Amino acid sequence: MQHFSIAIDGPAGAGKSTIAKAAAERLGFIYVDTGAMYRAMALYFLRQGIDPAAEEEISASCGQADVTIRYQDGVQQVILNGENVSALIREEAVGNMASATSVYLPVREKLVQLQKQLAAQADVVMDGRDIGTCVLPDAQVKIYLTASVAERARRRFLELEKKGQEADLEAIKEDIRQRDYRDMHRENSPLVQAEDALYLDTSEMTISQVVEEILAIAASKGANVPS
Repeated sequence: MQHFSIAIDGPAGAGKSTIAKAAAERLGFIYVDTGAMYRAMALYFLRQGIDPAAEEEISASCGQADVTIRYQDGVQQVILNGENVSALIREEAVGNMASATSVYLPVREKLVQLQKQLAAQADVVMDGRDIGTCVLPDAQVKIYLTASVAERARRRFLELEKKGQEADLEAIKEDIRQRDYRDMHRENSPLVQAEDALYLDTSEMTISQVVEEILAIAASKGANVPS
């Protein structure tokens, strides 16, 4: 039996995780946050005190980090070497380390293998940077989800403000620009729009509007979309 896959790619802060999670819930699919897997690996590197530029050390350490995904009461849990790190991987330092170290081939190869296994076992909505181009090239639905730098920075600023954390909007914009550049220019699996992916700019769309758009596309490809 061939399972149904929805691949959502796009730059940092485009809302991929929020949209993918909501679409998966509506469809009854499993949501796979690949970014969370890279962040878990990055957390391991941070804990080891490894410099993100130390490619050989990063590559050698991959084999010592086991990253898995489990579901508890329908909620995704990210497990690093037996520890639930779901609450720890959203810190800015972890995100920056993930962006810097995901360029290394051994890191990508280890995590892509697990991602492919997940998609082979169930209907999934998977989001990341290279899902439609590398991880799930045969996905029935491919979306390239994006938004302007200004809008992505605004969303991140409001998110941090809501958590009671101090934030500098201009600094966030610059960080996003730098992450975009790294993601789009890395040697291994750079962020690009798959040729058969739908380009979806969410700058002026609500979450519900984006989700409905993706569900309509999935239905047109044969997915059973509950009313």
